[in-house]
Amino acid sequence: MGGDIGPRVNVAAAALAAREGIQIILVGDEAVLRAEVERLDAGALPMSIRHASQVVEMEEKPSEAMRRKKDSSIQVACQLVKDGEADGVVSAGNSGASVACGMFVLGRIKGVERPALASIMPTEKSPVVLIDVGANVDSKPYNLAQFAIMGDVLARDVLCVKKPRVGLLSIGEEEGKGNVVVKEAYDLMKETKLNFVGNVEGRDIFTGNLDVAVCDGFVGNICLKLSEGLARSFGRVLKRELKSHILSRMGAMLSMHSLKSFAQMLDYAEYGGAPLLGLKSILIVCHGASNPKAVTNAIRMAATYVERGSHERLATELSAHSALSQFSRHKS
Repeated sequence: MGGDIGPRVNVAAAALAAREGIQIILVGDEAVLRAEVERLDAGALPMSIRHASQVVEMEEKPSEAMRRKKDSSIQVACQLVKDGEADGVVSAGNSGASVACGMFVLGRIKGVERPALASIMPTEKSPVVLIDVGANVDSKPYNLAQFAIMGDVLARDVLCVKKPRVGLLSIGEEEGKGNVVVKEAYDLMKETKLNFVGNVEGRDIFTGNLDVAVCDGFVGNICLKLSEGLARSFGRVLKRELKSHILSRMGAMLSMHSLKSFAQMLDYAEYGGAPLLGLKSILIVCHGASNPKAVTNAIRMAATYVERGSHERLATELSAHSALSQFSRHKS
């Protein structure tokens, strides 16, 4: 029921995924959802509907919505997963409510203090995982080290990177650069079994020479929004310049294939949504302005995560670095 356009986009996306054989449970106002299914002539697809009488609006505070709206679509969806009736949740609604329901309904993997939102971003070569992008605005060093492990599993299972290169976002590449949290996180990450390449700077994210970039949610969210804004502005400026002169327009026509490929690479819809990692099940948070393509790709990502047993692998990896969770119990 969430997102800027709501059921029209989400049901269309679900229908696309269902046509690929992914089983879907649509959660929300049954009458509204059934009407959308009928409009799309999708009644024969592997989609069922679970009624939820309430919706968390985009402007609502997550804590209040959790308390007042027990029958909201996001709570009902998470409860279906907790009860074993579904394997994962995809939502384009209130991101704060999605994160809260993920933590308090789905629950966290043992040893995880804070789940993290991961975003898959385009680069010059192959996509990079940026984690955390907003779930935790304040993080401890051991949180960042756990985020690195989560990002490593996502890069292996969803992006199919055999040995992900993991970097810690800082203000310089040299060891010892950064604030106190980053410096301590660096030391912790050196002791993990990750392919840790050390500190990286913001400019390194888009080179394609990195597979996972780790930071706290405050820095990560700014990086994500800055990147989205830069891509849109670049596209507008490029379009304006290509239309400014007859020679430019002719050049644009000759370069149309390359321009389309470039636009596709920058399109957030190619990567679906941001998985909230560290939970007992997968939950993917989509942009409120997501189109059907974006939501469908988010559903595909969730299905891939489940099919490849990523949750079990993540739990195993975190238990192999149990000192990090022990560290969290002894440090304030």
